[in-house]
Amino acid sequence: MKFSVEERACELAEYIIEHRATVRAAAKRFGISKSTVHKDVTERLREIDRSLYLKVREILIENKSERHIRGGMATKQKYENLSRLQAEKSGN
Repeated sequence: MKFSVEERACELAEYIIEHRATVRAAAKRFGISKSTVHKDVTERLREIDRSLYLKVREILIENKSERHIRGGMATKQKYENLSRLQAEKSGN
């Protein structure tokens, strides 16, 4: 499905708002690059629909402030999985 740039920016914004999604998640869902998503919702959307832009901006700010927590949780999960795999391996 082809969107115009304006339609794509609005669709991305609505997706991010509805799912409280990250730029990475939106990019994966729409099959486009993270930089395209970011440009659409931070630059293009500001000119297209100011109120939608402001809503998305709040979510992006929130996601950015939580980024270090998500990274820490991912690292914790990684090492828990490695530890579990090593325990299973040595138990066999």
